Amino acid sequence: IGRTRLLFDLSHLALQTDSTRLITIMLAGNTQVPPIEGVSLGHHDLSHHGKDPSKLSQLQIVEQETMKTVRDLLSKLQQSKEADSNLLDHTTVFLGSNLGDGSSHSTKNLPVLLAGGGFNHGQHLAFDPDNPPPLCNLFVNMLQRMGIETDKFGTSTGTLTGVEMKPV
Repeated sequence: IGRTRLLFDLSHLALQTDSTRLITIMLAGNTQVPPIEGVSLGHHDLSHHGKDPSKLSQLQIVEQETMKTVRDLLSKLQQSKEADSNLLDHTTVFLGSNLGDGSSHSTKNLPVLLAGGGFNHGQHLAFDPDNPPPLCNLFVNMLQRMGIETDKFGTSTGTLTGVEMKPV
């Protein structure tokens, strides 16, 4: 968690000083036990919980702490003035996972979070689990928001319904 916070702090500073306009961070499921009270296994071991209540409880603690670091990054971006608004409005933050369920290695129902970037937010979008749209549809929305005229990316079938731009 400490390293993640440090990476996010450096990312905020790099964006704030216009040292870069693109940052990619991979938060891998670490096998080391994080220094968090109530946690005795690393994230990777906990993600293979096999529905064990103790592991699920610890996994929830680790993931909540991780999401607090994301919250703090988003807050810093929002509090940083940028042109006519704030840095969060001018920065698209995408947080995703390659697994919907680490225990079964399921690639269905992937959890993703999209913040900033001039999109309307404050909603939770849930799609038909039996016929979900491709995640690439969201990437089309993101590309279009950056001014790239495209209606296709990877296996996309268009844009992701419900992801709308803020009115200008």
